[in-house]
Amino acid sequence: MTYSKSLSTYMDIVTYGTTCSLQRCVHTVANSSCSSLLRKFCVYENSLACSLSDHPVGKDLQAMRTGQRQNKGMRTRLGCLSHKSDSCSDFTAILPDKPNRALKRLSTEEATRWADSFDVLLSHKYGVAAFRAFLKTEFSEENLEFWLACEEFKKTRSTAKLVSKAHRIFEEFVDVQAPREVNIDFQTREATRKNMQEPSLTCFDQAQGKVHSLMEKDSYPRFLRSKMYLDLLSQSQRRLS
Repeated sequence: MTYSKSLSTYMDIVTYGTTCSLQRCVHTVANSSCSSLLRKFCVYENSLACSLSDHPVGKDLQAMRTGQRQNKGMRTRLGCLSHKSDSCSDFTAILPDKPNRALKRLSTEEATRWADSFDVLLSHKYGVAAFRAFLKTEFSEENLEFWLACEEFKKTRSTAKLVSKAHRIFEEFVDVQAPREVNIDFQTREATRKNMQEPSLTCFDQAQGKVHSLMEKDSYPRFLRSKMYLDLLSQSQRRLS
């Protein structure tokens, strides 16, 4: 927030009318030098917002503070993600087994076969782990998580669990502004929404197919060219030499 906006906010509070003590706080900030304005703003912000909790201005202050905290949290998360590197170490961090043991089990032949087709990659647990790590570097791991959730969903045998699982998957991945919304077209999304009226084992087939196709044509080729995959091949080949 700029100094001018801070000053304007507090002067608006005075205009609306507050208690005398609050007015004195506002005028103290207004008459302070620019260098001390921000510090005084931080000191008074909480007490002013709480005292004016039922006032339109107070509600605006509280909303502003909440937004600042959320933005700070988002910047922190994005900062952490931005440091992810497209390397073998990212893959080993999320392997199903301990990294060293897993890498020893991963043969060159197996890693090479991942390039045969996207479905071959998805059929191998280490292939899925490596692909997930790669997608994290592109901030699109929700596509794989949705595909895996659909595969697990198809194994459901209980009718009661099927309905609850279907709605959970839809709310997490498919619905508009879902926490991990996947990239599908409007028609597919609405068709899937309609399927939620009477969920079945095939209710996500269309959406899952779209996401599978997107990953196969877009993310998968980049994965095969990535440093992460090439490093895995190189490491497995060095173990044989």
